[in-house]
Amino acid sequence: MSNTQFPEELSGSATRDASGSEKSSLRSTYSVQPKISLFGRWLETLAHLGLGELTLRIGTNVLSVILILAVVWLMRNVYPQAKLNGTSGALAASLPTATPTLSPAAIPAPLTTSQAGISRLALPHTNIPTRPRMDVITYTVQPGDSVFGIADKFGLKPSTILFGNYATLKDTPHSLRPGQELNILPVNGTYYEWQAGDGLNAVAKYFGVDAEVILTFPGNHLDPDNIGDYAHPNIQPGTRLVIPGGVREFSGWQAPIGLTRDQPALARVMGGTGSCGAISGGANGFGTFVWPTPTTNRRVSGYTYSPETNHRAIDLGGKIGTAIFATDAGVIVYAGWRDDYGYMIMVDHGNGWQSLYAHLSQINVACGQSVGQGELIGLMGSTGNSSGSHLHFELMNTVYGKINPLEWLPAP
Repeated sequence: MSNTQFPEELSGSATRDASGSEKSSLRSTYSVQPKISLFGRWLETLAHLGLGELTLRIGTNVLSVILILAVVWLMRNVYPQAKLNGTSGALAASLPTATPTLSPAAIPAPLTTSQAGISRLALPHTNIPTRPRMDVITYTVQPGDSVFGIADKFGLKPSTILFGNYATLKDTPHSLRPGQELNILPVNGTYYEWQAGDGLNAVAKYFGVDAEVILTFPGNHLDPDNIGDYAHPNIQPGTRLVIPGGVREFSGWQAPIGLTRDQPALARVMGGTGSCGAISGGANGFGTFVWPTPTTNRRVSGYTYSPETNHRAIDLGGKIGTAIFATDAGVIVYAGWRDDYGYMIMVDHGNGWQSLYAHLSQINVACGQSVGQGELIGLMGSTGNSSGSHLHFELMNTVYGKINPLEWLPAP
């Protein structure tokens, strides 16, 4: 075994016998060749067998698992110690704070209130409040309209419709006709045309209001700073002014109260063709009253008793020619034509009571004639200022004035 020589050793010996420089070169060449370790030889063997790549992958994965386990071990053993020992202010500050707990009995009960909250609803548009009307507008009367209906349509009193349209209606609702143009005031009150020489205080007093009410109403378009002297205000004659809250006496014709057989002159003052002369004697009434129309015509048609509209009577509907009866016994003190009332009859009942029947188509009695209660005196019609067949019936007393007939007639 001692006689065995490696090739490298033989080359080295030959070089050693030559020049010194060759010996150095051979030694240098031999020294740069590393020795292969056992692990390396094992890897080479696996590579020759074709298992090198698989082994590398398995080794990488095993190393990753080892690193992860090492990190976990460090977090579980080193990190809690740092928090407990207070070595890091940042870590100590991040410790969770315990949430305080309350006993259910300590929690106050919810507040209750009887007032409902204001709910806000989602609306697709905004409603702008309607501003009150301040100017006078016009309205064309339609078939079937009445003063009451028109007033209700515009939220006004019936008297305001009359006060605003004296030139057209003459203070009587019976003057209403389809096609008429009416002034519709913005508020309840009267409508006045300013005259030359009028004073603001005098006009206000006549209508029962303060001068300031007229002056400051926006619809009148008056400038308080330029109005001047109230006795001679700077208001042009012919200016139409709204008088808010103003009232006045109705000026339409009304049959006088107290037209009795003993006062023939009063009948002449009434005018027309129906006044009677002096009458003596005659029937007296009972002080009780019956319906002046048949049982089939005992309904108010048109206007009822309404001092508000200067209508102190009831209108009973029916066809032309319907029989009309005396409501109580008495004496005829007027029988004939009277302008707006058409053919009209008045009966004096002799005990402070009088009754009136208007718009007749026919008169069946004469002046001074005595009639019994329920006796036929005429026929229903639509004469005078009338828009349709009906009976205009009034009941009056020298003490009570013109009263509501429905309060004295028996049930229909």
